[in-house]
Amino acid sequence: MATVKEYSVEEKLVSVLKLQKIDSKLDEIQILKGELPIEVKDLEDEIEGLNHRQSHIEEEVKGIQDFISSKKNLMKDADALIKKYEKQQNNVKNSREFEAISKEIEMQTLEIKLAEKHIKDANEEIKDKSRVLESAKRSISDKESNLKHKKGELEKIIGETEKEEKAYRKQSDEAREKVDARLLSAYEKIRKNYRNGLAVVTIVRDSCGGCFNAIPPQRQAEIRQRKKIIVCEHCGRILVDNDLDASTEI
Repeated sequence: MATVKEYSVEEKLVSVLKLQKIDSKLDEIQILKGELPIEVKDLEDEIEGLNHRQSHIEEEVKGIQDFISSKKNLMKDADALIKKYEKQQNNVKNSREFEAISKEIEMQTLEIKLAEKHIKDANEEIKDKSRVLESAKRSISDKESNLKHKKGELEKIIGETEKEEKAYRKQSDEAREKVDARLLSAYEKIRKNYRNGLAVVTIVRDSCGGCFNAIPPQRQAEIRQRKKIIVCEHCGRILVDNDLDASTEI
């Protein structure tokens, strides 16, 4: 029956410290990229939204233009009817027929005036929407220019760090396999709690290298003995002595 190797506390500390050093290298690369990945994604989303808005306005303008065309056709039809009725007036037999035709002419004249008003209002609406459309187009152009610049910056950084990042990611995956499962779980949890990603720290001037709270001399002696895993009672980070840190390489 195969036996599972029991790792000493020191071996566990070395494995998690090595992992921290690798992950810190990856963190440095992410810091080099800064907010660029987020800014690029935000700009892409904004441009997509503006393009959707532009398409929507263009559809609305087309709808208004179709409305104007229909009103112009109505005016042509009304004008044709007026001419027809005017000819009929010349051949009426009595005043009653004359008045009836006059009313039809009056109605068609009103239809033309109403259509003219609708066309005028619609053209004003097109002007308003055209201004909004031009503003959206300028905004898209500005943001696309900004996006191109930021993408260029990001691609340059990625180009300079891609090989290195890929190598560290591979090392990180391999290092994780060598860390005790419970310790790895604690490590991951601590890393998520702090923006700088430091879960394993050394003693700096008698203080925790993470939160800089003082560590009593007796506690420091226990850390140097490496007989048990000790965490900072203030921030919860895993503490290692400076000699172990200096001797642990990646």
